[in-house]
Amino acid sequence: MAQTSTQTIHRDPALFYWILFPITVVMILTGVLRHYATVLMQSAPKKQDIRALREQRSLLRGINFRNNASVLSPSSFEARKDYLISSYQSGAFLKDPDSKGKPAGNPMTDPAGMEAMMGMMKGNMAMIIPQTLIMSWINAFFSGYVVLKLPFPLTIRFKSMLQSGVATRDLDVRWVSSLSWYFLNLFGLQSVFTYILGDDNSANQMAQQMAQMNGGMTANMFQPGQDPDKLFRSEAENLEVMEHRWILDGVEQRLLNRLG
Repeated sequence: MAQTSTQTIHRDPALFYWILFPITVVMILTGVLRHYATVLMQSAPKKQDIRALREQRSLLRGINFRNNASVLSPSSFEARKDYLISSYQSGAFLKDPDSKGKPAGNPMTDPAGMEAMMGMMKGNMAMIIPQTLIMSWINAFFSGYVVLKLPFPLTIRFKSMLQSGVATRDLDVRWVSSLSWYFLNLFGLQSVFTYILGDDNSANQMAQQMAQMNGGMTANMFQPGQDPDKLFRSEAENLEVMEHRWILDGVEQRLLNRLG
């Protein structure tokens, strides 16, 4: 029976203190500094106009109505459906009824859109600049080092991910290079940042990117350049074609069938 040979590399123990440990500490400190820098660069939220808020919440009301219509009785469903359809088609919920039917304005001249773009640019700068400096620092001083070996086996597909900067074909896939250790820390320190800064922190790069992509959908239903009247009419068409089924329809017979 053939026995597999174990690849052994004699490494200097000082690599842990001069490469692995400094990279980890620098990544944690950079995440903490990024969090506080993001907090300082955030502008105070402005008070939203009551008409604009009603315009957004009215569209959200129709969406929630379609998703939860099964809990309403047929009479309540029809009353709410007729009210929302007529209001959407007449433009009763529009912030500016006089602009109904007019083309949407230039989003670059919208103060709210410009402020959102500026906030997103600040967040991207807080992520890109520190990571660029750390990447340059690692490439200049720690490129080509093998810092640790994982205690569990891996497939060959992980070789390119774990051995960045080490151009060796025969090296065991479990060995991790200094540059790959940086990437592992970049995407694997979320639990550390959560422990230090709490759940709502700006230190994690992936979480911050997801918040930037999804934040606009939750904070503002209407993106710059969109026509609210078209969105209202589209929602009115969705309400007109939806079918209603009351959750309590035939509940007596269903209960008797279950008990019987």
